[in-house]
Amino acid sequence: MNAVSNDGSGGASPPATGGTVTMTYVQALNEALREEMERDPTVFVMGEDIAVWGGGGVFGVTKGLVDIFGPERIRDTPISEAGFTGVGLGAALTGMRPVVEYMYADFMMVAMDQIANQAAKIRYMFGGKARVPLVLRTQEGAGRGNGPQHSQSLEAWFTHIPGLKVAVPSTPADAKGLLKMAIRDDNPVVFLEHKLLYGKKGEVPVGEHLVPFGRANVLREGRHVTVVGVHITNDHALEAAEILAPEGIELEVVDPRTLVPYDREAVAASVRKTGRLIAVHQAPERVGVAAEIIQCAIEDAFDYLDAPPMRLCAANMPVPYAKTLEDADLPQVADIVGAARRLMSGRSVTTAGSR
Repeated sequence: MNAVSNDGSGGASPPATGGTVTMTYVQALNEALREEMERDPTVFVMGEDIAVWGGGGVFGVTKGLVDIFGPERIRDTPISEAGFTGVGLGAALTGMRPVVEYMYADFMMVAMDQIANQAAKIRYMFGGKARVPLVLRTQEGAGRGNGPQHSQSLEAWFTHIPGLKVAVPSTPADAKGLLKMAIRDDNPVVFLEHKLLYGKKGEVPVGEHLVPFGRANVLREGRHVTVVGVHITNDHALEAAEILAPEGIELEVVDPRTLVPYDREAVAASVRKTGRLIAVHQAPERVGVAAEIIQCAIEDAFDYLDAPPMRLCAANMPVPYAKTLEDADLPQVADIVGAARRLMSGRSVTTAGSR
Protein backbone atom coordinates (compact mmCIF):
# COMPACT_ATOMS: atom_id res chain seq x y z
CA MET A 1 0.00 0.00 0.00
CA ASN A 2 2.93 2.34 -0.36
CA ALA A 3 3.07 5.10 -2.98
CA VAL A 4 3.84 3.96 -6.48
CA SER A 5 5.29 5.75 -9.47
CA ASN A 6 4.31 5.36 -13.10
CA ASP A 7 4.68 7.10 -16.40
CA GLY A 8 1.42 9.03 -16.68
CA SER A 9 0.20 9.81 -20.16
CA GLY A 10 0.22 12.51 -22.80
CA GLY A 11 2.11 15.76 -22.98
CA ALA A 12 5.88 16.09 -22.89
CA SER A 13 8.24 13.39 -21.70
CA PRO A 14 8.16 12.95 -17.91
CA PRO A 15 11.05 14.36 -15.91
CA ALA A 16 13.92 12.09 -15.06
CA THR A 17 13.35 9.88 -12.06
CA GLY A 18 15.53 8.17 -9.52
CA GLY A 19 16.24 8.56 -5.85
CA THR A 20 14.62 10.89 -3.34
CA VAL A 21 15.29 14.33 -1.96
CA THR A 22 14.31 15.85 1.37
CA MET A 23 11.87 18.71 1.00
CA THR A 24 8.98 20.31 2.80
CA TYR A 25 5.30 19.68 2.12
CA VAL A 26 4.96 23.12 0.51
CA GLN A 27 8.02 22.54 -1.69
CA ALA A 28 6.58 19.20 -2.80
CA LEU A 29 3.34 20.89 -3.85
CA ASN A 30 5.28 23.58 -5.71
CA GLU A 31 7.32 20.93 -7.51
CA ALA A 32 4.19 19.02 -8.51
CA LEU A 33 2.65 22.15 -10.03
CA ARG A 34 5.84 23.04 -11.87
CA GLU A 35 6.31 19.55 -13.29
CA GLU A 36 2.71 19.27 -14.45
CA MET A 37 2.79 22.73 -16.04
CA GLU A 38 5.98 21.84 -17.87
CA ARG A 39 4.47 18.54 -18.97
CA ASP A 40 1.07 19.85 -20.12
CA PRO A 41 0.48 23.35 -21.54
CA THR A 42 -3.23 23.16 -20.70
CA VAL A 43 -2.47 23.26 -16.95
CA PHE A 44 -2.70 26.67 -15.31
CA VAL A 45 -3.21 27.95 -11.76
CA MET A 46 -5.51 30.74 -10.62
CA GLY A 47 -6.31 32.26 -7.24
CA GLU A 48 -6.01 35.25 -4.95
CA ASP A 49 -2.51 36.74 -4.57
CA ILE A 50 -0.74 33.70 -6.00
CA ALA A 51 1.33 35.45 -8.66
CA VAL A 52 2.48 39.05 -9.08
CA TRP A 53 0.72 40.53 -6.08
CA GLY A 54 1.15 37.77 -3.54
CA GLY A 55 4.50 36.15 -4.24
CA GLY A 56 3.08 32.64 -4.08
CA GLY A 57 -0.07 33.04 -2.04
CA VAL A 58 -0.60 33.12 1.71
CA PHE A 59 1.44 29.94 2.25
CA GLY A 60 3.84 30.21 -0.69
CA VAL A 61 2.74 27.14 -2.63
CA THR A 62 3.06 28.90 -6.01
CA LYS A 63 6.18 30.87 -5.09
CA GLY A 64 8.42 31.51 -8.10
CA LEU A 65 6.11 29.88 -10.64
CA VAL A 66 5.00 33.16 -12.21
CA ASP A 67 8.66 33.83 -13.08
CA ILE A 68 8.76 30.56 -15.03
CA PHE A 69 5.31 30.47 -16.63
CA GLY A 70 4.19 34.10 -16.62
CA PRO A 71 0.95 35.72 -15.42
CA GLU A 72 -1.17 34.00 -18.07
CA ARG A 73 -0.64 30.58 -16.46
CA ILE A 74 -0.17 31.72 -12.84
CA ARG A 75 -3.10 34.07 -12.66
CA ASP A 76 -4.08 36.46 -9.87
CA THR A 77 -7.84 36.71 -9.46
CA PRO A 78 -10.21 39.22 -7.85
CA ILE A 79 -11.54 38.45 -4.37
CA SER A 80 -14.51 36.54 -5.77
CA GLU A 81 -14.46 32.82 -5.11
CA ALA A 82 -17.79 32.29 -6.87
CA GLY A 83 -16.51 34.11 -9.92
CA PHE A 84 -13.13 32.47 -10.38
CA THR A 85 -14.48 29.01 -9.54
CA GLY A 86 -16.96 29.47 -12.37
CA VAL A 87 -14.12 30.56 -14.67
CA GLY A 88 -12.14 27.49 -13.71
CA LEU A 89 -15.12 25.24 -14.39
CA GLY A 90 -15.66 26.80 -17.79
CA ALA A 91 -11.99 26.42 -18.65
CA ALA A 92 -12.07 22.75 -17.65
CA LEU A 93 -15.11 22.12 -19.83
CA THR A 94 -13.39 23.67 -22.84
CA GLY A 95 -10.16 21.67 -22.74
CA MET A 96 -7.94 23.25 -20.08
CA ARG A 97 -6.79 21.74 -16.78
CA PRO A 98 -7.18 24.52 -14.23
CA VAL A 99 -5.91 24.38 -10.67
CA VAL A 100 -8.00 26.79 -8.60
CA GLU A 101 -6.47 27.90 -5.30
CA TYR A 102 -8.48 29.24 -2.35
CA MET A 103 -6.72 31.07 0.46
CA TYR A 104 -8.64 29.10 3.09
CA ALA A 105 -11.08 26.19 2.85
CA ASP A 106 -13.57 28.37 4.71
CA PHE A 107 -13.81 30.61 1.64
CA MET A 108 -14.91 27.73 -0.59
CA MET A 109 -18.36 28.11 0.95
CA VAL A 110 -18.81 31.19 -1.23
CA ALA A 111 -18.50 28.96 -4.31
CA MET A 112 -20.53 25.93 -3.21
CA ASP A 113 -23.09 26.33 -6.00
CA GLN A 114 -20.35 26.16 -8.63
CA ILE A 115 -18.67 23.25 -6.83
CA ALA A 116 -21.61 21.14 -5.63
CA ASN A 117 -24.34 21.92 -8.15
CA GLN A 118 -22.25 22.38 -11.28
CA ALA A 119 -18.73 20.86 -11.26
CA ALA A 120 -19.76 17.74 -9.36
CA LYS A 121 -22.79 16.99 -11.55
CA ILE A 122 -21.97 18.01 -15.11
CA ARG A 123 -20.26 14.79 -16.22
CA TYR A 124 -23.15 12.73 -14.85
CA MET A 125 -25.80 14.96 -16.42
CA PHE A 126 -24.14 14.73 -19.84
CA GLY A 127 -23.74 10.97 -19.71
CA GLY A 128 -19.96 11.13 -19.42
CA LYS A 129 -19.53 13.13 -22.62
CA ALA A 130 -18.33 16.23 -20.77
CA ARG A 131 -15.07 16.04 -18.82
CA VAL A 132 -14.35 18.27 -15.82
CA PRO A 133 -10.55 18.13 -15.18
CA LEU A 134 -10.68 20.71 -12.40
CA VAL A 135 -8.55 20.77 -9.23
CA LEU A 136 -9.83 22.84 -6.32
CA ARG A 137 -6.83 23.36 -3.99
CA THR A 138 -6.90 24.84 -0.52
CA GLN A 139 -5.71 24.34 3.03
CA GLU A 140 -7.86 23.60 6.04
CA GLY A 141 -7.52 22.79 9.71
CA ALA A 142 -6.72 24.46 13.00
CA GLY A 143 -3.77 24.84 15.34
CA ARG A 144 -2.45 28.29 14.37
CA GLY A 145 -4.86 30.49 16.29
CA ASN A 146 -6.51 31.73 13.08
CA GLY A 147 -9.98 31.89 14.59
CA PRO A 148 -13.28 30.25 13.67
CA GLN A 149 -13.55 31.63 10.11
CA HIS A 150 -10.06 30.50 9.02
CA SER A 151 -9.64 27.16 10.82
CA GLN A 152 -12.40 24.84 9.72
CA SER A 153 -11.93 21.31 8.44
CA LEU A 154 -14.55 20.80 5.74
CA GLU A 155 -13.60 17.44 4.26
CA ALA A 156 -16.97 15.92 5.24
CA TRP A 157 -18.82 18.53 3.14
CA PHE A 158 -17.03 17.55 -0.04
CA THR A 159 -16.92 13.82 0.73
CA HIS A 160 -20.71 13.90 0.93
CA ILE A 161 -21.16 15.25 -2.62
CA PRO A 162 -21.27 12.60 -5.38
CA GLY A 163 -19.09 13.55 -8.33
CA LEU A 164 -16.20 15.03 -6.35
CA LYS A 165 -12.97 13.26 -5.49
CA VAL A 166 -11.33 14.31 -2.22
CA ALA A 167 -7.59 14.10 -1.45
CA VAL A 168 -6.07 14.72 2.00
CA PRO A 169 -2.26 14.29 1.81
CA SER A 170 -0.36 14.16 5.10
CA THR A 171 3.24 13.72 3.89
CA PRO A 172 5.41 15.64 1.41
CA ALA A 173 5.66 12.61 -0.88
CA ASP A 174 1.90 12.20 -0.97
CA ALA A 175 1.42 15.94 -1.44
CA LYS A 176 3.41 15.71 -4.66
CA GLY A 177 2.10 12.38 -5.89
CA LEU A 178 -1.55 13.04 -5.17
CA LEU A 179 -1.50 16.56 -6.65
CA LYS A 180 0.02 15.30 -9.89
CA MET A 181 -2.61 12.57 -10.02
CA ALA A 182 -5.37 15.10 -9.32
CA ILE A 183 -4.25 17.35 -12.16
CA ARG A 184 -4.36 14.43 -14.61
CA ASP A 185 -7.81 13.28 -13.48
CA ASP A 186 -10.76 14.04 -15.77
CA ASN A 187 -13.05 14.59 -12.77
CA PRO A 188 -13.20 17.47 -10.28
CA VAL A 189 -10.87 16.92 -7.33
CA VAL A 190 -11.05 18.82 -4.04
CA PHE A 191 -7.45 18.85 -2.86
CA LEU A 192 -7.25 19.64 0.85
CA GLU A 193 -3.90 20.49 2.41
CA HIS A 194 -3.32 21.33 6.09
CA LYS A 195 -1.78 24.60 7.19
CA LEU A 196 0.28 22.92 9.94
CA LEU A 197 1.89 20.53 7.46
CA TYR A 198 3.44 23.08 5.08
CA GLY A 199 6.78 23.07 6.93
CA LYS A 200 6.88 19.28 7.43
CA LYS A 201 9.93 17.64 5.84
CA GLY A 202 10.16 14.24 4.24
CA GLU A 203 11.71 12.19 1.46
CA VAL A 204 10.09 12.86 -1.92
CA PRO A 205 10.83 10.88 -5.10
CA VAL A 206 12.68 12.86 -7.74
CA GLY A 207 10.78 13.52 -10.97
CA GLU A 208 7.75 11.49 -12.02
CA HIS A 209 5.85 10.36 -8.93
CA LEU A 210 2.15 9.51 -8.87
CA VAL A 211 0.11 8.25 -5.93
CA PRO A 212 -3.06 6.45 -7.03
CA PHE A 213 -6.34 7.61 -5.54
CA GLY A 214 -8.13 5.13 -3.29
CA ARG A 215 -4.99 3.45 -1.98
CA ALA A 216 -4.29 3.91 1.72
CA ASN A 217 -0.83 3.86 3.27
CA VAL A 218 0.15 2.08 6.49
CA LEU A 219 2.45 4.63 8.13
CA ARG A 220 3.28 2.34 11.05
CA GLU A 221 2.46 -1.32 11.62
CA GLY A 222 1.15 -2.56 14.94
CA ARG A 223 -0.82 -5.37 16.54
CA HIS A 224 -3.24 -3.84 19.01
CA VAL A 225 -5.09 -0.68 17.87
CA THR A 226 -5.74 0.70 14.39
CA VAL A 227 -5.71 4.50 14.17
CA VAL A 228 -7.06 6.14 11.00
CA GLY A 229 -6.29 9.85 10.83
CA VAL A 230 -6.84 12.78 8.49
CA HIS A 231 -3.96 15.17 7.83
CA ILE A 232 -2.09 16.32 10.96
CA THR A 233 -3.83 13.73 13.15
CA ASN A 234 -1.72 11.03 11.48
CA ASP A 235 1.34 12.77 12.92
CA HIS A 236 -0.38 12.83 16.30
CA ALA A 237 -1.03 9.10 16.00
CA LEU A 238 2.61 8.40 15.19
CA GLU A 239 3.69 10.38 18.26
CA ALA A 240 1.17 8.49 20.37
CA ALA A 241 2.56 5.21 19.05
CA GLU A 242 6.05 6.15 20.29
CA ILE A 243 4.66 6.93 23.74
CA LEU A 244 2.69 3.68 23.95
CA ALA A 245 5.36 1.35 22.57
CA PRO A 246 7.27 1.00 25.86
CA GLU A 247 3.98 -0.07 27.50
CA GLY A 248 3.62 -2.90 25.00
CA ILE A 249 0.71 -1.24 23.15
CA GLU A 250 1.29 -1.19 19.41
CA LEU A 251 -0.67 1.26 17.24
CA GLU A 252 -1.13 0.64 13.54
CA VAL A 253 -1.47 4.01 11.81
CA VAL A 254 -3.37 4.01 8.53
CA ASP A 255 -3.47 7.10 6.33
CA PRO A 256 -6.38 6.93 3.85
CA ARG A 257 -4.73 9.55 1.57
CA THR A 258 -8.03 10.08 -0.24
CA LEU A 259 -11.52 10.10 1.21
CA VAL A 260 -13.15 9.72 -2.21
CA PRO A 261 -12.31 7.12 -3.36
CA TYR A 262 -11.78 5.56 0.06
CA ASP A 263 -9.72 2.42 0.65
CA ARG A 264 -12.09 0.70 3.06
CA GLU A 265 -10.45 -2.70 2.51
CA ALA A 266 -7.09 -1.44 3.81
CA VAL A 267 -8.76 -0.22 7.01
CA ALA A 268 -10.77 -3.42 7.34
CA ALA A 269 -7.63 -5.52 6.93
CA SER A 270 -5.94 -3.57 9.71
CA VAL A 271 -8.96 -3.87 12.02
CA ARG A 272 -9.11 -7.62 11.41
CA LYS A 273 -5.54 -7.76 12.68
CA THR A 274 -5.82 -5.41 15.69
CA GLY A 275 -9.45 -5.82 16.75
CA ARG A 276 -9.69 -2.15 17.74
CA LEU A 277 -10.23 1.12 15.87
CA ILE A 278 -9.83 4.84 16.57
CA ALA A 279 -10.73 7.40 13.88
CA VAL A 280 -9.29 10.90 14.34
CA HIS A 281 -9.81 14.27 12.67
CA GLN A 282 -9.90 17.97 13.49
CA ALA A 283 -13.38 18.50 12.07
CA PRO A 284 -16.28 18.55 14.55
CA GLU A 285 -17.48 15.17 15.66
CA ARG A 286 -21.06 15.43 14.38
CA VAL A 287 -21.43 13.78 10.94
CA GLY A 288 -17.65 13.87 10.42
CA VAL A 289 -15.76 11.39 8.23
CA ALA A 290 -14.75 9.47 11.38
CA ALA A 291 -18.32 8.20 11.57
CA GLU A 292 -18.10 6.90 8.00
CA ILE A 293 -14.72 5.28 8.68
CA ILE A 294 -16.17 3.48 11.70
CA GLN A 295 -19.35 2.44 9.89
CA CYS A 296 -17.36 0.92 7.03
CA ALA A 297 -15.18 -0.97 9.50
CA ILE A 298 -18.25 -2.30 11.32
CA GLU A 299 -19.73 -3.52 8.04
CA ASP A 300 -16.46 -5.08 6.87
CA ALA A 301 -14.88 -6.43 10.07
CA PHE A 302 -17.51 -6.54 12.81
CA ASP A 303 -16.73 -10.08 13.92
CA TYR A 304 -13.08 -9.15 14.50
CA LEU A 305 -13.74 -6.21 16.85
CA ASP A 306 -12.73 -6.73 20.47
CA ALA A 307 -13.97 -3.31 21.60
CA PRO A 308 -16.36 -0.64 20.31
CA PRO A 309 -14.69 1.64 17.73
CA MET A 310 -14.27 5.22 18.82
CA ARG A 311 -13.73 8.64 17.28
CA LEU A 312 -11.58 11.51 18.47
CA CYS A 313 -12.72 14.76 16.90
CA ALA A 314 -13.13 18.44 17.62
CA ALA A 315 -16.07 19.50 19.72
CA ASN A 316 -19.30 20.52 18.01
CA MET A 317 -18.53 24.23 18.20
CA PRO A 318 -16.65 26.91 16.23
CA VAL A 319 -12.86 26.69 16.55
CA PRO A 320 -11.76 29.06 19.35
CA TYR A 321 -9.20 31.79 18.74
CA ALA A 322 -7.35 31.58 22.09
CA LYS A 323 -4.54 29.01 21.96
CA THR A 324 -5.50 27.27 25.19
CA LEU A 325 -9.12 26.91 24.10
CA GLU A 326 -8.13 25.81 20.60
CA ASP A 327 -5.92 23.08 22.05
CA ALA A 328 -8.74 21.92 24.31
CA ASP A 329 -11.12 21.80 21.36
CA LEU A 330 -8.91 19.68 19.09
CA PRO A 331 -7.83 16.04 19.53
CA GLN A 332 -4.23 15.92 20.74
CA VAL A 333 -1.55 13.26 21.08
CA ALA A 334 -2.55 12.71 24.71
CA ASP A 335 -6.14 12.00 23.67
CA ILE A 336 -5.00 9.22 21.32
CA VAL A 337 -2.74 7.79 24.01
CA GLY A 338 -5.56 7.81 26.55
CA ALA A 339 -8.07 6.32 24.14
CA ALA A 340 -5.74 3.47 23.18
CA ARG A 341 -5.09 2.68 26.82
CA ARG A 342 -8.82 2.57 27.55
CA LEU A 343 -9.49 0.33 24.56
CA MET A 344 -6.78 -2.07 25.68
CA SER A 345 -8.09 -2.10 29.24
CA GLY A 346 -11.66 -2.78 28.16
CA ARG A 347 -13.03 0.33 29.85
CA SER A 348 -15.80 2.36 28.23
CA VAL A 349 -14.67 5.15 25.97
CA THR A 350 -15.82 8.77 25.69
CA THR A 351 -15.24 10.55 22.39
CA ALA A 352 -13.26 13.78 22.27
CA GLY A 353 -16.18 15.66 20.78
CA SER A 354 -18.24 15.16 23.95
CA ARG A 355 -15.51 16.13 26.40
